[in-house]
Amino acid sequence: MGGFFGAVTKTDALTDVFFGTDYHSHLGTRRGGMAAFDSEIGHQRVIHNIQNSPFRTKFEKIFDEMQGFAAIGCISDFEPQPLLIRSRLGTYAICNVGVVNNADELIDSYLSKGGYFDSMTGGKVNPTELISALINQKDNFTDGIKFVQEVVKGTTSILILTDSGTIIAARDKVGRLPMLVGKSDEGYCVSFESFAYEKLGYEKHKELGPGEIVEITADSCKQLSPPGKEMKICSFLWSYYGYPTSTYEGVNVELMRYRNGEIMAKYDDVVKNTEGVDYVGGVPDSGTPHAIGYANASHIPFARAFIKYTPTWARSFTPQKQTERTKIAKMKQVPVDELITDKNLLFVDDSIVRGTQLKGTVDFLYANGAKSVHMRSACPPIMYSCKYLNFSRATNEMELLARQIIMELEGEEGFKYIEEYSDASTKRGKNLRDAICKKLNFASLEFQSLEGVIKAIGLEPCKLCTYCWNGKE
Repeated sequence: MGGFFGAVTKTDALTDVFFGTDYHSHLGTRRGGMAAFDSEIGHQRVIHNIQNSPFRTKFEKIFDEMQGFAAIGCISDFEPQPLLIRSRLGTYAICNVGVVNNADELIDSYLSKGGYFDSMTGGKVNPTELISALINQKDNFTDGIKFVQEVVKGTTSILILTDSGTIIAARDKVGRLPMLVGKSDEGYCVSFESFAYEKLGYEKHKELGPGEIVEITADSCKQLSPPGKEMKICSFLWSYYGYPTSTYEGVNVELMRYRNGEIMAKYDDVVKNTEGVDYVGGVPDSGTPHAIGYANASHIPFARAFIKYTPTWARSFTPQKQTERTKIAKMKQVPVDELITDKNLLFVDDSIVRGTQLKGTVDFLYANGAKSVHMRSACPPIMYSCKYLNFSRATNEMELLARQIIMELEGEEGFKYIEEYSDASTKRGKNLRDAICKKLNFASLEFQSLEGVIKAIGLEPCKLCTYCWNGKE
């Protein structure tokens, strides 16, 4: 995944961009970067590895290294960025959040006549460098970005810091990711997360529409290309990786999660499958607000039966190997014995992807004396690997727990009936849930329905991307 923040101000933009980018640290774990423009110095750029140290500590000396009235910053789970590009459009810095699925095809079709690309690990091309090369095919940034939006299969949200000290911001073609513009007395900014600019004293100026392109200066936000009509914003934004205090398309993340939990609780009340539960809790951290909503609606007491120790173990997903991720996740879990021993517990998790860490959590609870552990997923079963964002992207769909269970139950023939397996009211749906319970040692399991997620978000279904659940584009 990844996040970004940029600002153009009347004085120095470094402070705002430093803190604004840092506020996106929950969206990436591998690389952080900043680029600035100063009239006398020109462009400057710094990139650091943030796998083992947070963005703030790696960039705390940035004020001695860079200066400028315009700057952009990026957090990335993959390629180093922003990149500095020298081209016929001038020298500029660029960062991109998203994924390019047809890189080889694009190189063969548009860039095969000369030129070269720096190779990343595994021989892959840096997608941000590829995007800049495509932009450079056209006579101006607007046409270049529109060209990228047309030919790239995937998602591209782009920030460009020009050699005139302006920022060109482009939301991806169908708005899978958010992009907002803030305004203050000192200038304008652009951000993935709304709370990031609010904390820095900006107020909302506008939320870019799908594919919309704007240019910001210290005094204005000028539209370069209008938004398209089709929107497919990622539903997982609200369920998991969006920050609780942020709002996308008018819908706050925390409040959506409360509503989501309430909907699950009302369903459980109808089917009567949680009788005897002593406490409701969330699998921290993103499962917690869903659990609060569940507890409020069910009137079962909310309790934190275990706490994540985060001062030195801030990120369970930093290691690349699953065994290391699992070990760190276990090290972070500190039990509250009085809330676990001889108790029937119900936990709500934001989603169940592979299930590996969740099994470790359940085993941990039983080892500490739990009588039973019930599980609720705030999302439907994940049946498809996301091909639009660099987030929880399985290299093989058989890494997904729901797919593994279907294969065990019915073989490849079962993949013809994915819709039935997702539905708790069908025989196949019940079989899926029973098999996962046996595999992960749950007393009971239920998934939020697709209709429930959409209702909790509150936007028109046609505006939401739900590909990972139903495979519909």
